[in-house]
Amino acid sequence: SPKGKSLPQTHVQNGALNPHRCDYMLTHETVWGNYRLALDFKITPKCNSGLFLRTFPLTPRPGRDVGFNGLEIAIDDTQTTGYHDTGALYDLSKPKTNAMKPVGQWNHMEILSDGPLIVVELNGTEVNRVDLDQFHSLNLRPDGSTHKFDTVFKNHPRKGHIGLQDHGSNCWYKNIKIQPKK
Repeated sequence: SPKGKSLPQTHVQNGALNPHRCDYMLTHETVWGNYRLALDFKITPKCNSGLFLRTFPLTPRPGRDVGFNGLEIAIDDTQTTGYHDTGALYDLSKPKTNAMKPVGQWNHMEILSDGPLIVVELNGTEVNRVDLDQFHSLNLRPDGSTHKFDTVFKNHPRKGHIGLQDHGSNCWYKNIKIQPKK
């Protein structure tokens, strides 16, 4: 929620957070560095959501939304393993496998954010491991294929805000736990 403001009760449903209709992203005011994040999530049909990491600053750049200031772990109603499917580092790195449970069931996700390394586990399976130091150029992945971000992720801040994305669908997050790494 915005700094100094309470989270609107419309986003708390049966003990879970639902970012739907939050005007893009629910964020925590803390700037996090290296950490392990664990949470449970449940989606609805055709859901398009995500978990933002290292989003900094929270002020959008001209012509961009604030999502261009961070990294997104995709959380979507898909059964495939593309750049926009659950477990992907959105538009940067595909998940190795789709470990999602069916729509309406709770999933467990753990994310390690440690220096240049981002590791995503879904329901006990490692689905993505990304070394951001391998991203040397604007709009290019390490394999030379293009992505949409005008950012050299090798130089992206190693700290930032964590956010739950609203992209027009109901989804719920609960049991959110973060453990800073030293």
